[in-house]
Amino acid sequence: MKKVLVTGAAGFIGFHLIKSLLKENVSIVGVDSINDYYDVGLKRSRLKHLGFASIEYENKAYTSAKYEQLQFYQFNIASTNNVEVLFEEHEFNYVVNLAAQAGVRYSLEYPEKYIQANILGYFNLLNCARKQELIHFVYASSSSVYGLNTKMPLGEADNVDHPISLYAATKKSNELFAHAYSHLYNLPTTGLRFFTVYGPWGRPDMAYFKFTEAILQGKTIDVYNNGDMYRDFTYIDDIIKGLVRVILTIPTGFSDWNSDAPDPSTSPAPYRVYNIGNQNPIKLLDFIEVLEEELGVKAKINLMPIQPGDVYKTFADVSHLKRDINYAPATPLQDGIKRFVEWYRSWKHLDK
Repeated sequence: MKKVLVTGAAGFIGFHLIKSLLKENVSIVGVDSINDYYDVGLKRSRLKHLGFASIEYENKAYTSAKYEQLQFYQFNIASTNNVEVLFEEHEFNYVVNLAAQAGVRYSLEYPEKYIQANILGYFNLLNCARKQELIHFVYASSSSVYGLNTKMPLGEADNVDHPISLYAATKKSNELFAHAYSHLYNLPTTGLRFFTVYGPWGRPDMAYFKFTEAILQGKTIDVYNNGDMYRDFTYIDDIIKGLVRVILTIPTGFSDWNSDAPDPSTSPAPYRVYNIGNQNPIKLLDFIEVLEEELGVKAKINLMPIQPGDVYKTFADVSHLKRDINYAPATPLQDGIKRFVEWYRSWKHLDK
């Protein structure tokens, strides 16, 4: 039985990944700090769904009451000692790092939290992983790395030297660290640039979640750039299917890589970075219309200027993902929003 470490286990994507991996013949260790960036109750509910009714102590190994192959630890990966002890206690075959301080606007207020989680925490995992005979180190990057780019669709060969938030800068740094370790230690690494992930058990700080909550409460929603923004909304099940395939696809170096004309999407090292998005940018006002239809309530909208750190449009080119793992997200927005709204009503115990 292979052993997989999943960090950010109580988070949105980590929770769904673990649910998917539980169907496979693998042993899983989940780690999460359960911080209060958003509703801790939701994070604990995800853990309860995985068989952890009560997590009382940090650094203690808890075994799921539902799944004997699943363990969980609560600690912050920015603690070098905690991460080192974890790797001393377990020999991992795969590491999937989904732990991070998320949020673009939050990074304007609390930049130090992004350095701790997204730089130091990430480095701790990467540095310990390279000391084991790891099959694959997979990590979450973000579409935010494209920053000031306006050429659409956004592709992995595009320049990503102009981030417009510290969050984006930390995600680009993750990719750079990974390449250095792939080159120096022959450690296979793959980063996934996620494009606006949404769906059941999602993050309350995301616009679609906040809009749903406000609309049902009759409150006004703030819509930035006067609604003239586009996002490549990608449904969570599509993300997980792609992620699982990526985990099992071990990168190798490109033998014909040209150092005289370096292509940032390839490398002579066992290193990959992929976009994973729905390839269908949706205008924010159109997205709100779909949400209104599913909720059966008209939104009260307050149009506002674009906010610092926000990008105008995201649109994923997933041709490399199709080439290497023969997969691309495809869930229509209407279907994904319908499933999210159904979950939200159930979560909040609301009548339809």
